[in-house]
Amino acid sequence: MTTKPITTRALGRATLERQLLLRRSPMKAEEAVAHLVGLQAQEVRPPYLALAARLDGFTPADLSDALAARRVARIVTMRSTIHLHTAEDAMTLRPLVQPARERELRLFRKGLDGVDLDRLTALTRPYVEEEPRTPKEIRHLLLAEWPDADPQALMIAARAGLPLVQVTPRGLWRRSGGVRLTTAERWLDLPTAPTPAPDDTILRYLGAFGPASVKDFQQWAGLTRTKEAFEQLRPRLVTFRDEHGVELFDLPDAPRPDEDTPAPPRLLAEFDNLLLSHADRTRVIAEADRGRNWQVNTVYLTFLVDGMLAGLWTLKEPKGAGTEDAGSRLTLEPFRPLTRAQRDELVAEAERTAAVLEAPGPVTVDFGTVRT
Repeated sequence: MTTKPITTRALGRATLERQLLLRRSPMKAEEAVAHLVGLQAQEVRPPYLALAARLDGFTPADLSDALAARRVARIVTMRSTIHLHTAEDAMTLRPLVQPARERELRLFRKGLDGVDLDRLTALTRPYVEEEPRTPKEIRHLLLAEWPDADPQALMIAARAGLPLVQVTPRGLWRRSGGVRLTTAERWLDLPTAPTPAPDDTILRYLGAFGPASVKDFQQWAGLTRTKEAFEQLRPRLVTFRDEHGVELFDLPDAPRPDEDTPAPPRLLAEFDNLLLSHADRTRVIAEADRGRNWQVNTVYLTFLVDGMLAGLWTLKEPKGAGTEDAGSRLTLEPFRPLTRAQRDELVAEAERTAAVLEAPGPVTVDFGTVRT
């Protein structure tokens, strides 16, 4: 098929539409988790913030109840990070990204000198399936077998060799607890899936993040050597060239709104996949703002204005008994001055977000110093 040019702004609008960020979707929480091919879940709060920005009528209980019922789960998948997936996706995506887990393990090979990895997996599986265990307990078990090994490397090896799920109450809304782990098979009561071809996942990625290049997909998935899979899918796809001449693939019938389609402000979670899932992120992050959503090991809450990363936000809730009447404060720190209309729309979105997140009221929304 003919390769057409596409502007960066049009790419942004297409991605926002598929990310449910141009207009809120009536999807249920689990349906949205599946559509988005998982939510970044390094911390407890981000999946709730992600859905608050995307779904109409969402309440934190919608997702929390699904976690408690084991219909969704927290597990290491893409980019070696914890994602929240539907139970079915947890069982198929984890085998798909196994090569990335094995590459990660090579970084710790010095700490695993003399460790039989097959035996390590064989020891760990029954231990965590007997009852969920903390990382400390798992390290203690393995250090008894390999006392000279690096404790962190042993835990990484256990995570690489087994599909370990963080069990509840970890991840529940306002009831979260410490990390305890068991296998996905035991927690979800589903069989281990054979390693799938990447084709279906590529198509789903394009449906949630496209149009996209081969490198974009590899950035999202943490995989390499997927160009051949894209070539095999080429007859089923359409292609574009971005402003730098890079070839982008897409589903023929996927929405691609006009680049001037209005994009309302949205408050995003830290680690939001919108900002992490492309090799070239200029569709949503201006070059001047690259890297401004994180510093060292801290990742900030961000917001969008006109479809682009435009600032940071914080929500401070009163703590301690008897402080509820003090209310909550949501502060917006834009990267540059905003128009009056943009500020008004952003305040309305911030108030809505605070209400969805059940922030103790009254809630005050204010603007911090412009982060130049």
